[in-house]
Amino acid sequence: MGRRKKGTPIHGWLNIDKPQGITSNQVLGRVRRALNAQKLGHAGTLDPLATGILPIALGEATKTIQFAQDHDKVYSFTVTWGEARNTDDSEGEVTATSAQRPTAAEIAALIPRFIGDIEQTPPRFSAIKVEGERAYDLARAGEEVELQSRIVSVYGLRLLGTTPDTAEFELECGKGTYVRSIARDMGQILGCFGHVSRLRRLAVGVFSEENAIPLDVFEKMVLSSAPDLYLLPVETVLDDIPALALTDDEISRIRQGQTIRLLSRQDMDRLDMAGIDGMTGLILATGYNKPLALLERDGIELHPVRLFNL
Repeated sequence: MGRRKKGTPIHGWLNIDKPQGITSNQVLGRVRRALNAQKLGHAGTLDPLATGILPIALGEATKTIQFAQDHDKVYSFTVTWGEARNTDDSEGEVTATSAQRPTAAEIAALIPRFIGDIEQTPPRFSAIKVEGERAYDLARAGEEVELQSRIVSVYGLRLLGTTPDTAEFELECGKGTYVRSIARDMGQILGCFGHVSRLRRLAVGVFSEENAIPLDVFEKMVLSSAPDLYLLPVETVLDDIPALALTDDEISRIRQGQTIRLLSRQDMDRLDMAGIDGMTGLILATGYNKPLALLERDGIELHPVRLFNL
């Protein structure tokens, strides 16, 4: 007989507005304690300096975290000129200084170089693993960390305003883009150095400021027995995956991990009505008004790749 898991099984997503000064894992800990949740995880780390959208998956929703991480993100941030920091943000130590300051026109002229598929080297103080160790752990231990550059996608970068020492931006980007690297690289190109002094995540896919709840407000709501008001469905991050309603027999087969075969004309019509075309790709299987599994289509066969125990 297996050991009984501690905590309460809760399934769904929370859109938490992270406060400044704590880590993403500390936010997880506070949510876990507030709900006595059995299992949870977050979709995309925010640095202690940063505030904003931190999607938290509970229970079976943790099986969909990778889909949330793959969604586009929106940030607003401030770059302070004149100093390079070893962390590329204001929490690090100053490593170089400059009395030079860029004009608004010089900054605006630079922006097109940071839009599109661009090559970027992550900050030394980042969560990327180097031979099994987190880069920030190695950097804090005084070790030299050499991170490989990579291609990331930036869909939009807008200059919102400037002062003699700072510039405000809004960024829309894909997975793996580091705002701190953009600030660092801008400062290097402009010849004045630069680092992130303010960072806020405005959106992660469908999670945005409009439906977010500050962490302290959420904790108070739990005390008043109303956390479900902000609990979003497990399938929240699967909105771009076509859904197919299964028959009772198909549901039974999928729950046993078996393959479904689509052999009849009626089966093909069901796929067409669900907007499912092509011979490969992921499908969200539904039944009894809830998500049942993620299926991988291979021609006429649907193979279960992830089951939801709801």
